[in-house]
Amino acid sequence: MEMSGLCVLRFLTEKFEERIGDGEHFVGSCLAVSFLFEEPREVFVLQDWTSDSDNDPKEELEWESDEEQGAAVRPPLPCESAGPSEVCEAGSSRPQLVSHFMGMGFSEDLVLKAIKENGEEDSEAVLETLLTYMALEKSPPKQSQIQDNWSSASEDGNLDEDVADGSDFEDEDFTDILAEDKKFLTLVEMGFSTNEASKAISRCGPEASILELADSIHAAEVAQEFDRRLRQSTYTNNERERYGCSSGKKRKFAEGNTNKRKRSPTENDSSFSSSMFGTPMIGYGVPGLPLPRLSTRKLPESAAGPPFFYYENVALAPKGVWDTISRFLYDIDPEFVDSKFFCAAARKRAYVHNLPINDRFPLLPIPPKTIFEAFPISRKWWPSWDPRTQFNCLQTCIGSAKLTERIRRALENCDDIPPKSVQQFVINECRKWNLVWVGHNKVAPLEPDEIEMLLGFPKDHTRGGGISRTERYRSLGNSFQVDTVAYHLSVLKDMFPHGITVLSLFTGIGGAEVALHRLGIHLKTVVSVEISELNRNILKSWWEQTNQTGTLIELADVQQLNGDKLEHLISTFGGFDLVVGGSPCNNLAGSNRHHRDGLEGTHSALFYDYFRILDLVRCIMGKNV
Repeated sequence: MEMSGLCVLRFLTEKFEERIGDGEHFVGSCLAVSFLFEEPREVFVLQDWTSDSDNDPKEELEWESDEEQGAAVRPPLPCESAGPSEVCEAGSSRPQLVSHFMGMGFSEDLVLKAIKENGEEDSEAVLETLLTYMALEKSPPKQSQIQDNWSSASEDGNLDEDVADGSDFEDEDFTDILAEDKKFLTLVEMGFSTNEASKAISRCGPEASILELADSIHAAEVAQEFDRRLRQSTYTNNERERYGCSSGKKRKFAEGNTNKRKRSPTENDSSFSSSMFGTPMIGYGVPGLPLPRLSTRKLPESAAGPPFFYYENVALAPKGVWDTISRFLYDIDPEFVDSKFFCAAARKRAYVHNLPINDRFPLLPIPPKTIFEAFPISRKWWPSWDPRTQFNCLQTCIGSAKLTERIRRALENCDDIPPKSVQQFVINECRKWNLVWVGHNKVAPLEPDEIEMLLGFPKDHTRGGGISRTERYRSLGNSFQVDTVAYHLSVLKDMFPHGITVLSLFTGIGGAEVALHRLGIHLKTVVSVEISELNRNILKSWWEQTNQTGTLIELADVQQLNGDKLEHLISTFGGFDLVVGGSPCNNLAGSNRHHRDGLEGTHSALFYDYFRILDLVRCIMGKNV
């Protein structure tokens, strides 16, 4: 039951002149009470401001990476310099309602949060929310530790024992209210809105544990997002009804499966904590290393194949991304793998798939796994103070000639062993841009054919045919690492001895097709969907040069692939054995600070088309979920 604003107001009125803890006053809340009862009082308000804008200098090139960047901050607002007795005002551009509540002593951030939650029309609801937040701020310090201790709480609700019980308040009636609504207050403290917390308690009942309530809120969000995305996509009502993929059934599936897996709401920049990635990131195993303890899994019955599916994207995505992807893809946990175990370059990726995980095998010959193995000639020029043995994640663009010239000059101005500051500068730039030593004091970016080798593609795979050097870097930077993908797909070889029919979404330059071919799996039919004409030409050229005897069908746009086209393709080729793809990572990569919008981004939102098409394929082929 949600705590009423009247109870809070009555309590705050009685406590107006009292002190708690170290003598602090309920300044903001008491001012609000004074305003409501038209009792003018003079108060002194000190504003606390937080920063959220980016002060870092802009890079000349915006390069894509799955490495995380530092938190952004914004410069102080002009009103921060206001005197202690002044009310901060940002000018006429600030909404009147914001200035009104700021004049009552609440901070601007808190006011904006409350207005966003309740809307501008209901000022009473905004005030009640503000007072609730102020009450939370004055609860005992023990409550602030809830999130830190979340992971150790059990599903039986033991976390409730750690919630503040209001012992610092002398008013027994209000203490009882806090005790009764401590779950509500805890949910708000965790970042949920008062409306979400109240609805969750109503849905699950007052006896539900904090974990169950939090999961219920997440379930509602997923179901709501599910419906919204289906409405925005080309997944029409007619298609859902025609193929038995009713939105109500899917919505219930998404909502129900959310409660099966308990996730901590305290995770930082990624929806999965570092423990979920594993240390090191080897998923369910990689060649040459012992199998991890979690080397078995049980798939939901609705996710069993065929058709098998395989989805890939950057591992270190923004908060909530992999949680959402996992829930849409039939509640299958991602397999986090770093390609540094398969080649001489790191590539942290997550893969959601319903493939078996036993009896995998690597491609032969085993590719070089260190820089010196891949480029032995570089050893001659490699300085002793450069400790790199592998490259960082291969990007879509490279370091400039001006950068390599700055490095050369910095080294030539030093003795044989440069000072630590110069060494650190050079090493940082070499790691960032994957520079290799090609002479005395000379570094250079990797050439496209060298990146092809590191990613497992055949020599000259992206060369010629009208593609420029810059476009080659971009296409390679967005591709699969072939050896890693082939290791996962290797389980299909014995399953399909006579060949495989593949629906390849966001094909790129054909990483999955190259992996299947190198595994010795015959490509009976490949329906490739790729927006880039250059990439389509690369795949077609490879198809011809490797003398493929199957059928290649190339389509341009996943958003135009609807139920009618899929039904025709399935009836023509007898269905698909594998649906593979990785939607664009533009809005997920760590260095894309300006457009890192998660699955809401223009490009990364295409994940929902992967799900839409996969779901239609499974429905048409009789795999309704």
